Amino acid sequence: MRKLTFCAIAALVMAASQCGAFAADKAAAPASADADALIKEGAWAELARLYPLSASSADEAVTPEQLASWWDIFGDPTMTELIKGALTGNRDIAAAHAKVAEARAALGVSRASLLPWLDSTNFWSDSRTPAAAGGTGNSVALTKLGIDASWEIDIFGGTRAKVKAQEATLEAQYAALYSAWTGLAAETAMGYISLRTLQERLDIAKYNLALQQDTVEIQRSKVNSGLADELALKQAQYTMEQTRAAIPSIEAQIEQAKNALAILVGEAPGALDEKLSPKAPIPQIEDGAFIGIPANQLRRRPDIVQAERLLAAQLARKKAARAELWPKFYLTGSIGTESGNWGSLFEGPSKLYSLLPSISWPIFHAGAIRNNIRAQGAIAEQLLASYEKTVLAAAGEVRDALAANVKEYERRDALKNGVDAAQTALDVANDKYANGLVDFTNVINAQQSLTALSEAYAISRGQISTNAVRLFNALGGGWKPMEEAELALAEAERAKKKK
Repeated sequence: MRKLTFCAIAALVMAASQCGAFAADKAAAPASADADALIKEGAWAELARLYPLSASSADEAVTPEQLASWWDIFGDPTMTELIKGALTGNRDIAAAHAKVAEARAALGVSRASLLPWLDSTNFWSDSRTPAAAGGTGNSVALTKLGIDASWEIDIFGGTRAKVKAQEATLEAQYAALYSAWTGLAAETAMGYISLRTLQERLDIAKYNLALQQDTVEIQRSKVNSGLADELALKQAQYTMEQTRAAIPSIEAQIEQAKNALAILVGEAPGALDEKLSPKAPIPQIEDGAFIGIPANQLRRRPDIVQAERLLAAQLARKKAARAELWPKFYLTGSIGTESGNWGSLFEGPSKLYSLLPSISWPIFHAGAIRNNIRAQGAIAEQLLASYEKTVLAAAGEVRDALAANVKEYERRDALKNGVDAAQTALDVANDKYANGLVDFTNVINAQQSLTALSEAYAISRGQISTNAVRLFNALGGGWKPMEEAELALAEAERAKKKK
């Protein structure tokens, strides 16, 4: 199997956190090693510790405790309630739980193959063959009670390798469950942020529409008094109608956002209207909260864990395939009693037993075993490439989220300055127009600029929060509720066994 250069992958992972601080001391890269050795439990964590964290001070970084339930940082009770509701109500999470249960049961089946199998063999028969057919003409009865045992003695570890493969598969399914949950939490949060952003955009549109309606009434009054011509009135009217036309589209998007959130938490569309219809501010995080996010948190990403465990499972299957080249040792036997009548069934002469040790060693299978080994190795190569891709993609997602967030802060500040300037320009334009110093076109332009910049500013504020959620998700954050649910489930199982 080809070598996995973990040092290059881990370096990329560490670089992901540097987008905020962009500084770290260099560390000696570990030598490449065979994947069979490096993929063992904990190998990823051990390698990642060789690389430094961000150069920023610890008090500037999001802590692991905060990352475990990152939505609490926003301080929005409704968003927190929706996210926790999705944990129990979402159908994708229910399906992921069922897959974990399936993998756990399959592991139990696999472990059973390590132990002897016992089967009870019991029968009663009564037969008569006529003398004309060569029989005695008498009735013959036979009763048997017995237990058969069989056991494959796993000398060369093939069965144990299959069990390890199933254990790794179960761990991969747990990671898939966590991945589904963290993704769902992020999707729910982004849907909620989108809803609040749309509601703020709707308020902005209605506020500007009210201002523009006042302007139209003033212009109509001036036209009726002969103090202005129709042009200024029509300019005010088309500006007002342009703003009015944007409102139905925003309202439709609000309805869609509420329905999408209801489906995410496992409710019927419309069930959350009472909770979500009242306007609330866009959830916000303190500026600069992402400086110094520790890169070692990326190791907790469930999709990385899942890819690693799938590779570990396949490496165990390859080992099991190699074991097929060696002899297999079996021990079979039976013990019981057999008699023609019930009265003597448990007497000494009726007792029977057998013991049959056996060895099976493949001699000629037309290359099937060795080709299966090659096939299992090729599958491992595919999973290794998938693992590398997952790590690279994770590092890229963190860098993208960090970069997008930094640039969005800059954009938001520019838009805020633009909103302030547009408001001032509108006030000045209204004043000068009232004094006959400028054309009404200046007022219209100022109104349109204020409307556009105010909406863009609201969108940017929502985008900053959305980028924060994406960063938390890229770091694999949000695992705390799932851990609590698993602990509660384990406690319930223990309580059930005590009864």
